[in-house]
Amino acid sequence: MRWRSPAVLQLRLWLLAVSASSAALGVLAADLSKEPFTIRISCGSFDDVRTAPTNTLWYRDFGYTGGRFANATRPSFIIPPLKTLRYFPLSDGPENCYNINNVPSGHYQVRLFFALLDNPNLDSEPIFDVSVEGTLFSSLLLGWSSDDEKTFAEALVFVQDSSLSVCFHSTGHGDPSILSIEVLQIDDNAYNFGPPWGKGAVLRTAKRLKCGSGKPAFDEDLNGIRWGGDRFWLGLQTLSSSSDDQSISTENVIAETLLAPNFYPQSIYQSAIVGTDRQPSLSFEMDVTPNKNYSIWLHFAEIDNGVTAEEQRVFDVLINGDTAFKDVDIIRMTGERFTALVLNKTVAVSGTTLKIILQPVKGTHAIINAIEVFEIIPAEKKTLPQEVSALQTLKGSLGLPLRLGWNGDPCVPQQHPWSGVDCQFDNTKGNWIIDGLGLDNQGLKGVIPSEISKLQHLQNMK
Repeated sequence: MRWRSPAVLQLRLWLLAVSASSAALGVLAADLSKEPFTIRISCGSFDDVRTAPTNTLWYRDFGYTGGRFANATRPSFIIPPLKTLRYFPLSDGPENCYNINNVPSGHYQVRLFFALLDNPNLDSEPIFDVSVEGTLFSSLLLGWSSDDEKTFAEALVFVQDSSLSVCFHSTGHGDPSILSIEVLQIDDNAYNFGPPWGKGAVLRTAKRLKCGSGKPAFDEDLNGIRWGGDRFWLGLQTLSSSSDDQSISTENVIAETLLAPNFYPQSIYQSAIVGTDRQPSLSFEMDVTPNKNYSIWLHFAEIDNGVTAEEQRVFDVLINGDTAFKDVDIIRMTGERFTALVLNKTVAVSGTTLKIILQPVKGTHAIINAIEVFEIIPAEKKTLPQEVSALQTLKGSLGLPLRLGWNGDPCVPQQHPWSGVDCQFDNTKGNWIIDGLGLDNQGLKGVIPSEISKLQHLQNMK
């Protein structure tokens, strides 16, 4: 029997505890005998498309949404090689959504790539917000099209009612334009960071880095499996332009990879960034949204030929000045070299910077193989379904103009409620309700349908 250190035994017990708590929440492990549900949409395309080098299938864009289609200009080399996009003029309303039905209940990675219209008469990039299942998780700001990392947005979300909505909210600066949408099922227990993880939280991918390699790659490129969600890893050869660190790599097999629930491919552990004699510690810094909680996942494997035993590399991990992990000894914690180690910490960040420092305390320099950072966003509660249905019927009966929108959920995200709709949160029901309508001066004609009686909380209507 292979010997395991006490730290590893504690890690095993923690994983068992997480599994038990997930079972209590009704969260199930992936059935690896089945393929995960996957749908990729090439927005604006009339035909199914396959793209190199992995012959990935993108379905045609039909029956999901409104808007207009156009040829696309890809502003970044990391964007899938697709030729069309769908855009939503403000005249079509401030909110527009893709509604994807027949999605099995479960946990999903939802990834969107953005592009620009291939039109020489348009020289401005659109600025807009993006929500999934009623929760706003991304805002495209000025300059996004010239920054590789900002040409896509990704969220981990639970689907509970066999339907997934992804909505685009205009902020009055250009027409939202979408190149592709991917809905990739992952393990129901993936990225479980402890409370408040679960169906009440959405995780926005803020950073995912493969250290020691400058080449970006998807899980599929790295021989990952589909239950991992085909994550996108940006390559990083140095932690900053001013760092005196160095890259190392190995072709050795890495143990403890492709394991549930996150199914990390071994390739992310086959390269690393290490400190040097001149700069033994490692420091990584990124901009974040202030006053938010972040889930940080740090990846390690001892691949340095100069480190072969315990206590030859021991370091602390500090996050924004606080010690998150003390006396990290990868060989002691895993039991041997060339074995993956994942450390996870949730932190509250009050400022605009997240800084991670790996500070050696014994032996040689610090090491890091990969970094993942997620913003934890409380999932919005939706509007009562019968009241949403009543408003949709009213929209059709009165022939509401497109400029009003009325797509998605009437009340959420709270930053973008429907025009002319007043919402209140019902603490008893745990849902939003409609308590007022203001549709005067809209020139509406038609008959008010009987379904309006489903708006049981309506207090006033103008």
